[in-house]
Amino acid sequence: MKRKLLASAIALTMLTSAAMAQTEPEYESWVGGFVQHYSPDQHKPNPFPFNYLDDGHTFGAEAGFRFDPKWAVRFELSRIFLDMTGDFRPGNGDDGTMVGADVMYFLDDDLAYLFGGARNQSIMESYRMASYGIGKHWEVSDNIRVITEVARYYDFGQSHNETSAKLGVAYVFGSTSAPAEQPDSDNDGVYDAIDRCPTTPAGIEVDATGCNIDLDGDGVLNSQDQCPLTPANAKVKENGCAVKDSDADGVFDDVDSCPNTPAGTTVNAKGCAANLDIDNDGLLDSVDKCLGTPATDKVDAEGCSILVEKEVSIGLNVLFPNNSSVVSNPDAANIVKFADFMKRYGNTTAVIEGHTSSVGSADYNQFLSEKRAQSVRKLLIEAYGIDSSRLEAVGFGESQLKDTTNTAEAHRINRRIEVKVSAMVKETATK
Repeated sequence: MKRKLLASAIALTMLTSAAMAQTEPEYESWVGGFVQHYSPDQHKPNPFPFNYLDDGHTFGAEAGFRFDPKWAVRFELSRIFLDMTGDFRPGNGDDGTMVGADVMYFLDDDLAYLFGGARNQSIMESYRMASYGIGKHWEVSDNIRVITEVARYYDFGQSHNETSAKLGVAYVFGSTSAPAEQPDSDNDGVYDAIDRCPTTPAGIEVDATGCNIDLDGDGVLNSQDQCPLTPANAKVKENGCAVKDSDADGVFDDVDSCPNTPAGTTVNAKGCAANLDIDNDGLLDSVDKCLGTPATDKVDAEGCSILVEKEVSIGLNVLFPNNSSVVSNPDAANIVKFADFMKRYGNTTAVIEGHTSSVGSADYNQFLSEKRAQSVRKLLIEAYGIDSSRLEAVGFGESQLKDTTNTAEAHRINRRIEVKVSAMVKETATK
């Protein structure tokens, strides 16, 4: 049903748009309201057997800004009302909210627009989704447009695929305008704003700067001269800019690692005395590729600090009350320390393992362990800013008990989350 709805709506938008195409966009911004037919994923919400959401509708508002005839940005806020089906209807959670933002690309003559962006949907749980689709703004009057749109949504967390079809009304304001014609006083083909020679005589062939001469007499034509007003007799580089040789050793200051070499000293290509070792690393400056190495560092044959790899790791354990997936102390020192480690070593990933005690049924304990792992994952993402792509949540139920004795203490330590992360870092070897 979702595929037929999407295909039909796209076809209708593209075919009818051709007949109503505009030659130029007539607005920069808009605000509007809309309704949508919304089709959620048939496996939502997880886990099975609680897959009870069915097609429904939304009411919402949007605001957009068209900063270019082809490009615009848009923000949406909507309220979702979904039907419920199945034997495991919880009696609530059939409605929620969705906020999102899109970048929009308008086809020639406003035939249609393509868009892509992101959505955050809250229906019992929070879902982060990518959005993309096609739409059309239909002109009704100077300031009124009818919005038609079809969209698809993909939830990276649980691989949900969902569909919507929109119908709305927008009020548009502002107008796009053609850029003002650029003046060219001497008619040489170079606008005055970038013309370095705005009074070139007629018929003279000019370069990209509007000139065909070497204004400052430094031997570099203006088309390549980045400093066209260099003082006469100044020593210049290939780009026409003056350079200095403060110690007169034949090496320009911008590449001279030793700009105060005494007069008459023989220097290398870096401007340093050929028989000196200024960083005391055992290599003469003439062959040292890393001048200024700290005295405590071990160096290689080129005079550069030697780096060695070292493994660093951290673990995280979180205990839960009986029959609960709520993190009771989200600001605990061990959680903060773990989040700081993940931020410092940005290439690491973590598998968050959820566990339960052996009390209750195995199916329910499997469900509860997954909820616990998801709770810790959500906390690290939302409260500590860890990228969701770096965190995976897995539940093991009662299959990996730390203590197999049937005691209250055993049950307490079995209701847990376990995570371990390792990273290889490079450190400077010292003497």
